[in-house]
Amino acid sequence: MAVRNVLFIMCDQLRWDHLGCAGHPHLRTPNLDRLAARGVRFDQAYVQSGICGPSRMSFYTGRYVASHGATHNRVPLSVGEVTLGWHLREAGRTLALAGKTHMLPDAHGMKRLLLDGQDELAVLLREGWFTLLDRHDGHHAETQSAYAHWLRAQGYDSQDPWTDYVIAATDTDGSIRNGWKMRHARLPARVREEHSETAYTTDQALRFIAAQGDTPWVLHLSYVKPHWPYIAPAPYHAMYGPEHALPVRRHAAERGNDAHPVLREFQQEEVAQSFQNDACIAAVRPTYMGLITQVDDHLGRVWDLLERMGRWEDTLVVFTSDHGDYLGDHWLGEKELFHDCIQRVPMILYDPSREADAKRGAVETRFVEAIDLVPTFLDALGLPEAPHVLEGRSLLGLTRGTATEWREAAISELDITFRAARRRLGLPTGQHRGFMLRTAEWKYIHWTSGLPPQLYDLRADPDEFHDLGQDPAHEARRVAMRERLLAWATNLKCRTTLTWAEAEFRTDRHKAAGVFYGEW
Repeated sequence: MAVRNVLFIMCDQLRWDHLGCAGHPHLRTPNLDRLAARGVRFDQAYVQSGICGPSRMSFYTGRYVASHGATHNRVPLSVGEVTLGWHLREAGRTLALAGKTHMLPDAHGMKRLLLDGQDELAVLLREGWFTLLDRHDGHHAETQSAYAHWLRAQGYDSQDPWTDYVIAATDTDGSIRNGWKMRHARLPARVREEHSETAYTTDQALRFIAAQGDTPWVLHLSYVKPHWPYIAPAPYHAMYGPEHALPVRRHAAERGNDAHPVLREFQQEEVAQSFQNDACIAAVRPTYMGLITQVDDHLGRVWDLLERMGRWEDTLVVFTSDHGDYLGDHWLGEKELFHDCIQRVPMILYDPSREADAKRGAVETRFVEAIDLVPTFLDALGLPEAPHVLEGRSLLGLTRGTATEWREAAISELDITFRAARRRLGLPTGQHRGFMLRTAEWKYIHWTSGLPPQLYDLRADPDEFHDLGQDPAHEARRVAMRERLLAWATNLKCRTTLTWAEAEFRTDRHKAAGVFYGEW
């Protein structure tokens, strides 16, 4: 079997259009471009939610958000959900982690099962069956983390070196500036580049891979960048200027009383208000680009190690992102809603098998989804497919040219319950959700809670400026798309406690069990 190892690389908040191989005219990503030349770049890859937590839970479970239930950040994945780490453990393998997961323990579920202690099982369940090399989520100060201790050992004398050095900046007059303030994005971080989050996380991965020798391994290398705070160490903070950034995509038609109420209220969020300021865009976008090039440079170190160890011969490599970043597009900042700059992500798959040779360097335009990666990894490693649980499908048919029928749409979901926008809409606490169905020509969004739908004609309006969700002329299209969403919803896999083989064995077995109801 060609594939013995899996390297699953993820960036946080990296847009699909911010790679050289995806057509960015100025952004330098030579190492990811090399990976695309070795493998297949999926040009139409979509996440299952445009926010970290639920998106990652779909990546890690191979299941849609409606199935796994972790609908927003800080909504725990149920202790009963099965992740990639468990599939591997059943086969005697482990899933190592260097970096971020956004896993949150299901404290209520673990307490109910008396698993809220410190034993090995409880630790694995809290981490979603990842075995930690080092976890660093990069959202807030982690003063007792391994990274914090390591920074102090490097001479960063602070109780909170992440806040005081990693995301703090130095002004031209030597003043220390708060990296949370986006006005400081063009300043260099106080941390040395070799001590930054990206460098540190790469170091953990390199040590792990080198230590394995010829022992098979599976590693999730998960970078926190280019996610905010938008502060980069020198020289990456000044590598690009505003003139190197893509044009901002926004239109007057997206604002005002005629705008969709959810879009209008998200435009009132503080981060959106900041990104409606052109000075904010000019400050943040170049630094965002610098952070991407920094990740790419460190991936070059990973590629070099794989080369020295001969691991390109037996390692499946995937590079992707958990969602994009508005960066001012559509008068918005951050993420969550259903525009392509959020839902569409980079995805590159290197398959070392000889069967994949004919597709090397190809650009695949069929729809793929985040949920496809777990089935891909299991398929590549020759492990059981678990079709009673998994809702994605292996991508190896696309890398090896054997796939025939394939999906014609992508699905994504969002729970707006946890945003202040929900309160401004006058909606009570509860479930308030949106569902996106995207085809090659149309994007339809169904909202619950009495909110109107949205519809975009992607051929006539590829930038998604003009919402046709209440246009009478397109009622038939909306009905057809809504019916497709209903068909998708009725096929979600909610029976996960039995395999399909077990279900087949139990079919029509009542007489074998001594039950003879219905006989004359």
